[in-house]
Amino acid sequence: MKRLAAPRGAASNLLRVIGGTAVGPRERVVLVEVGSNWLVLGVAPGRVSALAEMPRQEMAPPDAAETPKDFQGWLKHVMERRNAPPR
Repeated sequence: MKRLAAPRGAASNLLRVIGGTAVGPRERVVLVEVGSNWLVLGVAPGRVSALAEMPRQEMAPPDAAETPKDFQGWLKHVMERRNAPPR
């Protein structure tokens, strides 16, 4: 059987967690970059569910007023823009 995972301790550029936020006491929504795509994942004890997939977006540098806690608002904005009808 072929080993698909990189050895422990090996650097991996294939997967990167962009951000996340708690949506319950033990549940989170996280944004993960995989290759040229972003995955929005729901994470709970013993379970990971794919909620959405989208092309990787360019991220603007954070404003001084913007904090990492604003991931929820940012994610909402990105999802609304993604689901907007084409012009």
